[in-house]
Amino acid sequence: MRRIFLTVLVALAANASFGQTGFAITFDSLVLSQPDTFYVNYSNPGGDVGFDVGSVHFECRYDTSFGGMWNGGFVYSNMTDSVTSGYTNQYSTKAGKGYDSSNNYVVYTAGYGYTPMIRLPGVSSVKMFSGFYVSNNTYAYNSMRDGDFAAKKFGGPTGNDPDWFKITVKGYWNGQLKNDSVEYYLADFRDTNNANDYIQKDWWYLSTQSLGNVDSIFFELSSSDNGSWGMNTPAYFCMDNLEVLISTDIHDAAKAVAKVYPNPATETLFVEMKDAAVKNILVMDAQGKLLQEVAVKDEKTAISVASLPSGTYFLSWANGTQKASVKFVKP
Repeated sequence: MRRIFLTVLVALAANASFGQTGFAITFDSLVLSQPDTFYVNYSNPGGDVGFDVGSVHFECRYDTSFGGMWNGGFVYSNMTDSVTSGYTNQYSTKAGKGYDSSNNYVVYTAGYGYTPMIRLPGVSSVKMFSGFYVSNNTYAYNSMRDGDFAAKKFGGPTGNDPDWFKITVKGYWNGQLKNDSVEYYLADFRDTNNANDYIQKDWWYLSTQSLGNVDSIFFELSSSDNGSWGMNTPAYFCMDNLEVLISTDIHDAAKAVAKVYPNPATETLFVEMKDAAVKNILVMDAQGKLLQEVAVKDEKTAISVASLPSGTYFLSWANGTQKASVKFVKP
């Protein structure tokens, strides 16, 4: 299956700000004692020993049993080993460094008996995890590439097996599970043309805007390679530059600078932009794929949506220091 290329609206520097309503978590503010190491905390065996970056909490559990082990969740790491195979190299990204060659990133693995979350506590009318960069962890990548004692080589002996490894992002809002979810294939061998098979190696932007308002997100990992004990593919991935939008106003950042109508729209969507610095509006589908780029007119910009299939879409724009988006529906 061909990968969908996502458009990143604003290149975010380390801990850069979108303005008062948003920020990017780069993890470089988290201190590790030395190079090629990772976060370990045995202070609360079996309980949450996660870490905070600003107002965002990343859950993690360790256990002192069997000499100490990671029980799931998130750890921050600056490991650079993109070569060594096996479980002993579970804290590295296959990309070798964080996104944009930064030092720190986080590694996720599925929890044993619990579901690790990223939480954004407090009261706010708008909370959104807008997106993040994702890569395969070295242990998982090499396992899919070569196979190991528990997992198969993706594609099988002939390369024709339709194997896949997928991340699904879901969220909660005020204690209620949202219906929407976002999927991305960290490896995909399902295409009949083997030239399109891939295992994701470098950092890739995954938009999660379609989840809408959420105060926590979690991840489900699934694979075509399963056995009697569950998934054989190592349940890991790496994350960097998590984008967060928070607003205490009843209107989100996008509505503060533009008027968008009608919504739903069947033929034409109109945008009255109040920010003269915005020059282009991007039309994106719910998975973050760029569909149109429309130049902003002085007073009112008309965007044709007649050819779009029924569904949920986003208008997104940037003014150089901020970015914003509005969801609209095509009936």
